Amino acid sequence: MDESRLQDILLCSAHARVLVVGDFVLNRRLQVDPAHVEYSEETGLPAHQVAAVNMIPGAAGNIAVILRALGVGVTALGVIGDDGDGYELRRSLRQRGIDERAMVVAANRYTPASIQPVISSATSVPYELERLDIRSRTPMAPSTTTALIERLRALVTQVHAVIVVDHIAEEECGVVTSRLRLEIADLSARHRDVWFLATSHYRVGLFRRAMIVTDARECVRAVYANDSGNPPLALVGQAAEQLRQRTGKPVIVTLGVRGMLGVHEQGMIHAPPVPITGPIRLTAANDSAIAAMATALCAGATIDEALEMSNLAVAAMMRQADTDEMALQSQIIAMWWAYHKNE
Repeated sequence: MDESRLQDILLCSAHARVLVVGDFVLNRRLQVDPAHVEYSEETGLPAHQVAAVNMIPGAAGNIAVILRALGVGVTALGVIGDDGDGYELRRSLRQRGIDERAMVVAANRYTPASIQPVISSATSVPYELERLDIRSRTPMAPSTTTALIERLRALVTQVHAVIVVDHIAEEECGVVTSRLRLEIADLSARHRDVWFLATSHYRVGLFRRAMIVTDARECVRAVYANDSGNPPLALVGQAAEQLRQRTGKPVIVTLGVRGMLGVHEQGMIHAPPVPITGPIRLTAANDSAIAAMATALCAGATIDEALEMSNLAVAAMMRQADTDEMALQSQIIAMWWAYHKNE
């Protein structure tokens, strides 16, 4: 793909609309100032002082944020509690230009949240303390899933792609229940003009009729129950082909510093890693890959073109400290030049 084609795809993304359905999490980052510590009069324990609080959408919310950084219109569909964290999560999405009006409010559930204290000072590198996770650990009520499905059916006619994000470890306790997966498969069969993509940390092998975007470890684990942290490329390719046969759709695998792998009806393609320098963060790979893949496909790219753009987006995100207000399109172009400068 030459630079002109890449520019065309990025330009066309402004006309795309994507529905992100799944587990939205509020990341509440507390910037703790180590220079100011008070002590509790009751217990004598230190009371660390928070200098700043940042509210950042996580899990499905992070994918939605990356889509916005790519210029795509985004609608969010998930479940929140009738609580302060739900309010903050919706406000955080809205501030980033994401339409959150479809979110389902369930009074009997907590809004998924992660409280992340970070020690930060002018003289030291910031580091995160033990975090606190808040979520409901009981199965999703059938009435809540019904409300989700009703809104999903209404919204699918208004978008070019649907991204499904299964983030909660406990089976049936998150947004993506077995019933919702069946609905996704049915909608994919009935709406051939809409792209359906899915990702999961735990159950990626259970999706049908959706394009899977996953990492190498989860890809192999879903097929062979092999939990190797760094499986060989040949094994990843075999597992990806098995997943493709199950889903009937292409499978995209992020390989970290080894690049990306795509498997579809025409065969397998390995996109080598884009050269990057300096510190990197591998946690950005999967979210940026699925967001860029959906963006490119909505803009008319082929699977191979979308894979190449996703590979560039992964490299760009691995160099970034955060996704907020980031000129991701220009970073992707810069990555293209870094990759092709010696040709």
